[in-house]
Amino acid sequence: MVESPWTPAHQAVESSDHATLIRLLDEGADVDEVCCGMTLLEHAIDLEGDSALQSGTPVDSRLTVILLAYGADPRPQPPGTMSAMDLADYYGHDIAYRLIDRLALTAASRPRSGRWSWRRSRKD
Repeated sequence: MVESPWTPAHQAVESSDHATLIRLLDEGADVDEVCCGMTLLEHAIDLEGDSALQSGTPVDSRLTVILLAYGADPRPQPPGTMSAMDLADYYGHDIAYRLIDRLALTAASRPRSGRWSWRRSRKD
């Protein structure tokens, strides 16, 4: 039996298993982890774009939206590789491109005080 090269979070992306990805992120998986040379966000955009290209169907953006909502960094990790924005542009993944562009504009307009977590303000 061949073992998967993916971490559990990357396997959830590869399988488009939204519920498992959310559970893993809620349990503390690193939203910016790198596996096989790609971050989770880069992996998601690559998978969504390639799947749409091969099937001829519209891009399903749910993985990208989940990862950006959890604070994924769209800058290339490791440096020198294609960024999430580059991948979005390559595949014509307009939703990912717009979201990353909007997040970059928003981040540039406010002072850096570390990552803000929606969980900090959530009342349980």
